[in-house]
Amino acid sequence: MRSLEGQLHLCAINTATLGHREPLAKTLDRIARAGFGGVAPWRREVEAIGATAAARHLRAVGLTVTGYCRSAYLATCDEAERRANMSANIKALDDAAELGAQCFVLVVGGAHGVKGGLVGARSQVHDGVAELYLEARKRGVPLAIEPLHPTYASDRSVVNTIRQALALCESVAPGDNAMLGLAIDVYHCWWDPDLASSIASAGQAGRILGYHVCDWLADTQDRLMDRGMMGDGVVDLPGFRHLIELAGYRGMVEVEIFSEQRWWKVAPDEVLSVCADRLQSAC
Repeated sequence: MRSLEGQLHLCAINTATLGHREPLAKTLDRIARAGFGGVAPWRREVEAIGATAAARHLRAVGLTVTGYCRSAYLATCDEAERRANMSANIKALDDAAELGAQCFVLVVGGAHGVKGGLVGARSQVHDGVAELYLEARKRGVPLAIEPLHPTYASDRSVVNTIRQALALCESVAPGDNAMLGLAIDVYHCWWDPDLASSIASAGQAGRILGYHVCDWLADTQDRLMDRGMMGDGVVDLPGFRHLIELAGYRGMVEVEIFSEQRWWKVAPDEVLSVCADRLQSAC
């Protein structure tokens, strides 16, 4: 397993970790100044200044875009919403190409309000990924499906395990591991009893496009907004990364922490300093 000690250029910061409190340019400056090699910005941040300006600033500070966050939902309540979301996703792919993003992250939508419930939502997701995959190929931007914890199946994602996401990839784009794969987030997947074999299968298929870290707090207060800093929770982070790298992943380790009551109230430079320390000592 790679050592991260003194190797922050192998690590990235998802801008959500800093709480979206500052304009993107200032956030990029902070992340680069702290020594990180990559960043994962969100659509609203990029759209606020335009992808061309964002790409120019990224080049100036020398940051790699590990992933562009995130898709509009593919499972929707009606056709008008579906078409609007698909248009937004295609526009996001154009921006991702401008940024040189290594992938566009897909969070696919939940079952609530969708005709046919869970089965209907998963059918919509399959068709939506297939449609977006064709657009992604035209632009040379890989799609990374991010399986979310099962507690999100109702409202955020009906793709909930690595194995399920891998099966979706193989159904939509058999053999094309360069353009359709997975973003694996420890927060969503650490609990899976099939974790080791699922990661091995994803690696064997060459489908692991991103790896996100944080921690699951034993006394978590909110399933969305109370993620833990690495080392503060129950996840075996070194063991998880060992599985990821054993499966062949050589990309950046990306920190993604939603923490409304804790870390989003801490000064951004201090958050980055703690992230740097924990990546090197706890991951």
